[in-house]
Amino acid sequence: MEQLTVDELAVRVGLPGSTIRMYQTKGVLHPPRRQGRVAHYDASHLERLALVQRLQSRGFSLPAIAELVKAREEGASVAAVLGVGDAEGPDDWVRVRVRDIRRLVPLGDVRPSIITKASQLGLIRWRRGWPHARRWALEAGSRLATLLVPSDDVLDSFADLRRSTDAIAANFVELFERHLWPKLAENADQEDQLDRMRALLVELTYTAETAVVGTLRESIRDAAEEFARRHRLVPGDDFRPAWLDEPVPIAERLVEAPQDDEVPDEPAIRRFLDRDDQDEPR
Repeated sequence: MEQLTVDELAVRVGLPGSTIRMYQTKGVLHPPRRQGRVAHYDASHLERLALVQRLQSRGFSLPAIAELVKAREEGASVAAVLGVGDAEGPDDWVRVRVRDIRRLVPLGDVRPSIITKASQLGLIRWRRGWPHARRWALEAGSRLATLLVPSDDVLDSFADLRRSTDAIAANFVELFERHLWPKLAENADQEDQLDRMRALLVELTYTAETAVVGTLRESIRDAAEEFARRHRLVPGDDFRPAWLDEPVPIAERLVEAPQDDEVPDEPAIRRFLDRDDQDEPR
């Protein structure tokens, strides 16, 4: 590995040696390896300084960079550093005991392969010889076990769900990168970029969760309707209630009323957009 003195490192990165020493004092650059009184820097220091310069160009202060670096060195995820990671509550990791696994796996189907598959899918993490799971995963698994849904089907469904949520997350991150990230660069002279980035990501996460939950509810409603039709649990489209043959004023109004699911044409939508909200019927 190439060994550099502080002066050689300074020339390589285009910084004064005093700045490099200051970075070490501030905690953004790790100490060099020493042989006697001589300090030796290597490729890891070049990489770190490139990171520091890149973040500074984005407006991150040295304390913010030090916080990011320290958290990363301690094994924290980027999400946790930015405030959208392992929080207390549904996202918290909790230890799973054998009795918990037996409750989660219906029909006495406790097999090593089930635990292995759950681990591969990220539902279980092992820490100091103990499996840990998210609180929300334990709650959902417990409900499905109560309904006697086979474990293999549950895990297969989760794998499909995770592929879908990965795609959704990628879309929202792309939105962040395309619309919000450039705004951070526009304000690179500010000293609170880390806090601003946290605030933006937390807001984006909350918005994504709201949109996904709402869309999922709509999808479940539509799927339930289709399920009912497929299994003939509701009258068919040709069903005709008896009161239609004996018109009364209220029945006539019901029959003549426009259907809620009829989408107006574009001119009608334009007229709606042009009208004053005060014209709405009370």
